[in-house]
Amino acid sequence: MNADVLIVGAGPTGLALGVDLARRGVDALVVERADALFPGSRGKGIQPRTMEVFDDLGVLDAIRAAGGDYPVGMIWQDGQRAGEHRMFDPVEATEDSPYTEPWMVPQWRTQEILFARLEELGGRVAVGREVVGLEQDAEGVTVRFASGPDARARYVVAADGGRSVVRRALGIAMTGETVDPNPTLVADLRITGLDRDNWHIFPPSGEGEGFLAICPLAGTEDFQAVARFPEGSMVDLSLDGIRKVVAVRSHLAPEDVTEVRWASDFRPRAALADRFRSGRVFLAGDAAHVHSPAGGQGLNTSVQDAYNLGWKLGTVLLGGAPAALLDTYEEERRPIAADMLGLSTSVHRGVTRRGEATRQLGLGYRESSLTEEARTAGVGRVRAGDRAPDAVVGGVRLFDAFRGPHWTLLALGREAPEVGDSVRLVRGPEQEAYGSGLFLVRPDGYVGWASDTLTGLAGYAGRVGGF
Repeated sequence: MNADVLIVGAGPTGLALGVDLARRGVDALVVERADALFPGSRGKGIQPRTMEVFDDLGVLDAIRAAGGDYPVGMIWQDGQRAGEHRMFDPVEATEDSPYTEPWMVPQWRTQEILFARLEELGGRVAVGREVVGLEQDAEGVTVRFASGPDARARYVVAADGGRSVVRRALGIAMTGETVDPNPTLVADLRITGLDRDNWHIFPPSGEGEGFLAICPLAGTEDFQAVARFPEGSMVDLSLDGIRKVVAVRSHLAPEDVTEVRWASDFRPRAALADRFRSGRVFLAGDAAHVHSPAGGQGLNTSVQDAYNLGWKLGTVLLGGAPAALLDTYEEERRPIAADMLGLSTSVHRGVTRRGEATRQLGLGYRESSLTEEARTAGVGRVRAGDRAPDAVVGGVRLFDAFRGPHWTLLALGREAPEVGDSVRLVRGPEQEAYGSGLFLVRPDGYVGWASDTLTGLAGYAGRVGGF
């Protein structure tokens, strides 16, 4: 069970990283302590930026086929429809941002899609492999399991959730707060007597009963129920217990809940790991940052951790990049995670409405040491460090040009020769979003370098592994 990269955890983070590494030809192994993939709907909102990531990873068509738009909320009072509630304002797609609203896919289905893509690419997943410890040396990491032989890897990525065994073994602390002390029930149910056209919201009654929301899960026959309880409550996750909650807080009868397919209770919290790296071990996803589910930022931030780390690991392992490139993972992702934690908490407390920030299209790395902006004229709204927006340039759609593990050089209103087999060159006139210049787009879809001329490109290439 040796590999260049061993990924602990087969959730969305670990599987997305496995896909990204597999398509680069990196020998990676994903290990999962459970005997099967996670069965619940928990992280069901795919934000627009993650849709772009999934486009690049080759799973967008399957994600779109498996899900659907978020339904309009319907507020109920005394068994009657009392009015609609929209969680966010609709935004029309544009050429530079073809995905503008969250797409609903239950987490278990997202994982199935990523798992299928990983297998298609020849990747490996080993279930029933519980990590209990690890030791590092100058050449790699030895990972120990509760049973079975040890595994050896050059690098390890902890994607094993908020209670990460790997993070604890490394002695990395998490700093955070309880966002809401009230226990919250989340359950996937089969229900009769409710339409699937609305997200059904039952506000707290005057008799002290708490909030209940029941949302149809797109692409399935299930509903996701969310119910809050007073602090200190014990939440009954049995079929009878959940039937009682639904019957007391809505107009539905207990028998309208016909099946509980998955259930969990938790107390929303926000926490950030003090470090995202220790030697040859990296933290990603919930192992590095734990969010309130409000605003749908957790899964999305996690997948983008994987997307940032994947190309860097691949370039160091196969492309001859200096190992120092891996230092930029924490440099770039930890500030993003901190900002997203603040956003999730703000949405949870009703301070911030879901909107432009929660779509994650505006996130970037302008302050990163990997970012170089050298233009002196013709600067549009996109600068080095920003997400590279879509457009049609010289008859080529940019997202089509970006798709794959390569770099892309955009020559907009400038002349540029071919610069290497691993860089795709796209030539065209000045663009409204970009302005004019030369733009080197990283494998993760961000502008790394921008200039008026090719001067300086060779030096930049040397820092990131060459082309």
